[in-house]
Amino acid sequence: MTVLRGAAATDVGRVRTGNEDRYLAGESLFAVADGVGGHQAGEVAAQTAIEQLEKSFTSRTTEGLVDAVHEANAAVWNLAQQHAEKRGMGTTLTALALVNDGDEEQLALCNVGDSRGYLFQRGDLMQVTEDHSLVEELVREGQLTHEEAQVHPQRSIITRALGMEREIDVDAWTLTPYAGDRILLCSDGLSNEVGADRIAAILRQLADPQDAARELVRQARANGGNDNITVVVVDIVDDGGKAEEASAALAADTADAADADGEEAAGASLERSRPPTAGGEPPRRGPAGGATATAVRTRPPDAAAPPGGRARPPRAPRARRFTWRVALFLALILGVLVVVAATVTWYGRGAYFVKADGEALSIYKGRPGGFLWFQPTKVKDQVLPLSQVPAASIQAVREGKVTGSLAAADRYVNNLRDQTTTTVPTPPTTAPPTTAPPTTAAAKTPPP
Repeated sequence: MTVLRGAAATDVGRVRTGNEDRYLAGESLFAVADGVGGHQAGEVAAQTAIEQLEKSFTSRTTEGLVDAVHEANAAVWNLAQQHAEKRGMGTTLTALALVNDGDEEQLALCNVGDSRGYLFQRGDLMQVTEDHSLVEELVREGQLTHEEAQVHPQRSIITRALGMEREIDVDAWTLTPYAGDRILLCSDGLSNEVGADRIAAILRQLADPQDAARELVRQARANGGNDNITVVVVDIVDDGGKAEEASAALAADTADAADADGEEAAGASLERSRPPTAGGEPPRRGPAGGATATAVRTRPPDAAAPPGGRARPPRAPRARRFTWRVALFLALILGVLVVVAATVTWYGRGAYFVKADGEALSIYKGRPGGFLWFQPTKVKDQVLPLSQVPAASIQAVREGKVTGSLAAADRYVNNLRDQTTTTVPTPPTTAPPTTAPPTTAAAKTPPP
């Protein structure tokens, strides 16, 4: 039996006055919705979609989840048609559910809009969903780079949302759950403010899903908080024995190969870390407030632990005598590893950067967002108020301005401070007025 443990966090951000995001975090159904439309219509659309999704998801299959998303679209559409002030409202929706695929349990992931679904597996973060937005379509067509898309003035324009049309296309994926994996659902308030490397670092460092969700929201808010921020983190605590079955299949193949060939064969084992078992938390929600073709994408099985079929392991090499050539080779390999380790350490810890930390700049040692297992450390706190930073340098300090040394970082901060220093001009010397001879002034007749 597959066991999931989910947690969520949401925040209005630092710019907007209302939170139009909604989320659902139950035992086997999770979702994030980001409403659009303004005048409280966005939050109504998001809340309607979440409620209808939960109500309509009765068939525990991937197709059942897609149908529930279609029902959510119909509910938002019909509500908008009934109330003129809500015309044009809509919402993104990304949903994850534990479903039955024959005799096996799988994870179904559906998406409409630019709220995202990520898979965090073995320390690596992979974006599963595709954004339905104008800039992402331009990126897929090769007209924009990812870097250009991040600062494009039309990056907030979405091309698909629930409630905008009577019928909607829904993208869907089927994932195989493995213990130790994590699924992240989020609104663009997170993905626009926090890079993928930093997201992965937080998911790697914090084992508790609630702690991870809160830290992701905190990071997005600290990096600007220009939109509502909503995060749902789902841990796969137990995979119903899939990992053990895969290991047993490989072990059986190893034994068969040894009997057939008369030689020892290398076995393979699947090792996965398992987060603490969930404590039976009740479902939680965010704050209150005709058929179309469906694209279905299936993630290929994990090559290291295939859930079905057997992979014949390679034969073990014959033992060789230990000679001076082997010793020299091992010494060379060790030397290379030492050089690589020194280079990685130098790169991860050999730089300094200046970065906005709340309402002021601070100086850090390391790399922005961290590098591998090296996380930046703060060496100077609150060195310059953010309000004194020139507008042209705001983006650089929000991302982290990297310098080669602490002295260079200090010079950069001093340069920013100097650019904001203004010189009070000296008033010009006024010559004494000259005395003009008296004249007789004729009164002007005001114009009619």
